[in-house]
Amino acid sequence: MVSALGLGTVKFGRNEAVKYPHSFQIPDDRSIVFLLSKAHEAGINLLDTAPAYGAAQVRIGKLIGADSDWIICSKVGEQFINGRSIYDYSEPAVIASVENSLKQLKRDVLDIVLIHSDGNDTDILQNTPILETLLRMKEQGKIKALGISSKTIAGGTMALQFSDVIMCTYNLIEKNELPVIQAAESAGKSIFIKKGLMSGHLQKAGKIDPLYASYQHIFLQQAVSSLIIGTINPVHLQQNIDTFLSVIKKFGKAAVSDSVAGRTRHRGRNA
Repeated sequence: MVSALGLGTVKFGRNEAVKYPHSFQIPDDRSIVFLLSKAHEAGINLLDTAPAYGAAQVRIGKLIGADSDWIICSKVGEQFINGRSIYDYSEPAVIASVENSLKQLKRDVLDIVLIHSDGNDTDILQNTPILETLLRMKEQGKIKALGISSKTIAGGTMALQFSDVIMCTYNLIEKNELPVIQAAESAGKSIFIKKGLMSGHLQKAGKIDPLYASYQHIFLQQAVSSLIIGTINPVHLQQNIDTFLSVIKKFGKAAVSDSVAGRTRHRGRNA
């Protein structure tokens, strides 16, 4: 059971080659612990991370270790080295990446592992050994659930055949991947939303209250289990929690809360 809001952790470990509107300093351990505590108190239990997020995984492992109260979604296929992304979907690279994430996060098993796509979703799924490798590692008990952080309709739709969850982009402006969300609903699969708040560029949406409009827009999609928010600011975190709750209050439990519940074992509970 994942919370309706998930906490993205790229800002825990990386502040270069990112697409946020303002520069930021990577927070110290004390600040991260405070943020995690505030999130946990609100009911958030999902952390989204990746090997490509700099030191994020190492810091998560150091600060929360094997704490079973947290469900961790990591990724495989991308590394961020010397200021640029390096993609490798070969079997040795995938195995090494998963094993390294287990070590860094201080876990015996990874809750969720997503393929970190470089944009060539269908080619990755059809012409590399990554899917077969991850399915084998799932059978071995090193991964509980798997999927893809997709970038195309074709890739996201194809991945529904094997995935427990798909992560896709969906916000007030970027709606291209809506067919993936709709296909997930039909298939009884769950969706995690990335860039739902436009990576801090909500002013471009032209709405009176773009944060509120974003939450309404996203959570009325029945397949959505969780929206990943990437804040390191406790005030912004609380604003997101309050906005989510206000959307529930206005539209009613049946309209929003049930959609957050999703359709698979990775369904949400209200943050």
